[in-house]
Amino acid sequence: MSDTPARVSVRILEKEYQISCPPEERSALLDSAEFLNARMREIRDGGKVVGLDRIAVIAALNMANELLRIRQSDTHLESEVGGRLRILRERVESALEKGQQLEL
Repeated sequence: MSDTPARVSVRILEKEYQISCPPEERSALLDSAEFLNARMREIRDGGKVVGLDRIAVIAALNMANELLRIRQSDTHLESEVGGRLRILRERVESALEKGQQLEL
């Protein structure tokens, strides 16, 4: 892959932005811009928030909140899976010590 950043044009709420990014990240950037544009349109079309900067801040806060909730959920899930794996490993080790066949 080339080390030269690519210039990518994205349109968010009828405003054009030129973004520089590695060529291999172009697709992800376009997807992100499309996602952000959709979120900002929802907020704008809701009619309760006026002004591009305010719409952008509300969209950013909403997405940050979602990200933090997902991270918290992932942490909880990892902890739960880790606990289950530990119990399963202990059962396997115990069965191996006793020379028994383990029934899962």
